[in-house]
Amino acid sequence: MALPQHLRISQSENGDYWPGFVDALATLLLVIIFLLAVFTAGQFALSQALTGRDEQLAELNARLSTLAEELNLARSENERLTLRVGQLTQENQALEERNLALSSELEQVSARLAAVSEDLAEEEALSEEAQATIALLNNQMAALRQELARLNEALEASEAREAELESQIVNLGERLNAALASQVARLAQYRSEFFGRLIEILGNRTGVRVVGDRFVFETDVLFPSGSAELSQAGRQSLQPIADAIIQLTTEIPDDIEWVIRVDGHTDVVPLGPNAPFDSNWELSTARALSVVEAFIDMGVPPARLMAAGFGEYHPIAEGRDPASLARNRRIELKLTDR
Repeated sequence: MALPQHLRISQSENGDYWPGFVDALATLLLVIIFLLAVFTAGQFALSQALTGRDEQLAELNARLSTLAEELNLARSENERLTLRVGQLTQENQALEERNLALSSELEQVSARLAAVSEDLAEEEALSEEAQATIALLNNQMAALRQELARLNEALEASEAREAELESQIVNLGERLNAALASQVARLAQYRSEFFGRLIEILGNRTGVRVVGDRFVFETDVLFPSGSAELSQAGRQSLQPIADAIIQLTTEIPDDIEWVIRVDGHTDVVPLGPNAPFDSNWELSTARALSVVEAFIDMGVPPARLMAAGFGEYHPIAEGRDPASLARNRRIELKLTDR
């Protein structure tokens, strides 16, 4: 198809530029391809170089690890050798000290050997005197043996006498025990007779009773309240007992040791502030002494009497009722051995 006239005119005026444009693009494309080829080749070369360096670096790291291990081993060996050197040094010092000690000991032994040699020479010079001394010692030893034999004989005789004396002592002990048992039995018999006589004398008197092996008097029968002075009625109550004790002294043989023990007891009620005694203990002791003094006044030998006070610490009745308190306020008489 034919171009319009104005287009053909324009194309002819501007010239044909497409071939040049195509040539320029082709040239640019070749340059780009060349650059890509160069870049690819450079990348490949660089990659090869880096790969070689990585291998060298890995090899160097492995070598470095090996050298580090060898260095550690060398250090350990060095420390071990250093320690061994120290030990050997100490052993060497110890050996040197031991050598010095042995040298000193050798010198001392040499000195002692010299002294012994001198002593031996002196002993050889004194051998005759030593023999005479030995003979004298032998004679003395023989005499001592004879003396020892005599002493053994005397010891055997003494042991025999000691055995005989021990047998006599045993016999005396048995006889003494038998005598004591006999005296105790006789005293028990007299005690029984004495208490039987007192029971007959006192009868069923109020305030007097037998408790075991003791005669018990309620102190209300003998003393006013809080006082240690015997009442007239109390003295009259004690007179038959004193007569019985006096008769008892004529009946019991002199070889039997006996006493009438007078024990004073009180109740637990404390004394008043105006009481003549500081405690019930003092009151009980004073009452026992008053009874003993009354017996002495009535003719009882003082050697056959003994007084003791126990306060409120040995009651025979529990409770704080009037009857129990009255029973605990008492004087006890007991015939016992001295």
